[in-house]
Amino acid sequence: MDCLKFAQSKKDELVSELQQLIQIESVLDEKNATAQAPFGIGPLKALEWMLNRGEENGFKTKNIDNMAGHIEMGAGNELLGILCHVDVVPASNGWTYPPFKGEVVDGKLYGRGAIDDKGPTIAAWIAMKMIKEANIKLNKRVRMIIGADEESGFRCVERYFEKEEMPTIGFAPDADFPLINAEKGIASLEFTLSNHMQESEQLISFNAGKRTNMVPDHAEAVIENVTSQFIKDFENFLEKNKLEGTIIKKDNQFIVTMKGKSAHAMEPEKGINAAVLLSKFLVDYVNTGAGKEFIQFILHVFENDHYGKALMLDFEDEMSGKTTLNPGVVSYNHLKGGSIQVSMRYSVSYPFDEKITKAQLELSNSPFTLDILSNSTPHYVSEEDDFVQTLLQVYRKYTDDFTGPLSTGGGTYARTMKKGVAFGMLFPGEPDLAHQTDEYVVIDNLVKAAAIYAEAIVQLASK
Repeated sequence: MDCLKFAQSKKDELVSELQQLIQIESVLDEKNATAQAPFGIGPLKALEWMLNRGEENGFKTKNIDNMAGHIEMGAGNELLGILCHVDVVPASNGWTYPPFKGEVVDGKLYGRGAIDDKGPTIAAWIAMKMIKEANIKLNKRVRMIIGADEESGFRCVERYFEKEEMPTIGFAPDADFPLINAEKGIASLEFTLSNHMQESEQLISFNAGKRTNMVPDHAEAVIENVTSQFIKDFENFLEKNKLEGTIIKKDNQFIVTMKGKSAHAMEPEKGINAAVLLSKFLVDYVNTGAGKEFIQFILHVFENDHYGKALMLDFEDEMSGKTTLNPGVVSYNHLKGGSIQVSMRYSVSYPFDEKITKAQLELSNSPFTLDILSNSTPHYVSEEDDFVQTLLQVYRKYTDDFTGPLSTGGGTYARTMKKGVAFGMLFPGEPDLAHQTDEYVVIDNLVKAAAIYAEAIVQLASK
């Protein structure tokens, strides 16, 4: 089978299928979650759409508690897993094209999930269809495992693997080519301030961010009892630093907003954290109690530093690079105190317990505490493994790129498998717009990825 030629003949189908999937707004909605829709109606609709496509085309399908499911082909004792997800992060403001339409402009298909992870999911799905239509005999079962809660904690695949078998080998088309064999650990940390409140606090509230895995692109604070120069000083601050924000006076209070730039938490340096920007302005005006402590802490730990140096949480190694911290959800109330929820992406050889303990001791004389909300340990598969080498050979056949395996601060479903790696579909040199405004996929690359995935399935499951 000439996989590239076959994939090119499927170009219109690839675009159409991806558009339909993007048009399902599959963002986590816990407020309206039910037993029938555990992550909200959007993620469930996207999961059901994929499973229906599989059933309509003669594949075996199974739904696991409306959290995850699979589409299966082939036969044999061993199982090749292709782990994808159909949930997406929220779409921030400022999109050039509607985030849930799938508009095609200049060879690019725009939409939330176009590259993370609906585009790669459709590429892998069409690859499976190609193999079925070509009647290629497989001696392993091939199972596309589809989750509906990857962006918010992997509850979907956790439930899936409670009830279904673990693949012998598998890949997640949810990162970069050529291949990622080292995934950093992902810990959710919470810094909490619950005392030092005074009767007359200047900072009434402060809020930024919706998810720890996104750099906050909007922050808002309510402040009172400041000088008459406050509005003029804020306008000067925006102009001097070329920033966007608003200020409204309401009775004795000022409502201040700041605009930043969103990015994935695995690369916080690519974003502009609105909470840090707003704190940088407010620090000269908030002079009382808990509000002062809160603003100063944000700046002390996170201003101009994505690596946790202030609390000695920084660390790097050769196989996976630097540890990063993203303060993704920031909240403060003048009566209750505040919290900063952080996504920490830590190096494969990071001495986690030792580092966290030292940071907690460092904070023992401060009004802040540090707690671990969750922790997913690092994942690594040797470059020398035959499975890894097979995938690299397939990729190189279609690209002539002999780059070695990569590491990532992102967490993919590959880490849930005993032997799994992330395999595409962002090609070298492409901008990574996952979790960002105007996310898109290059259609020709979508076609090439489908060819690569088809070839990989054949190589891994027919020998």
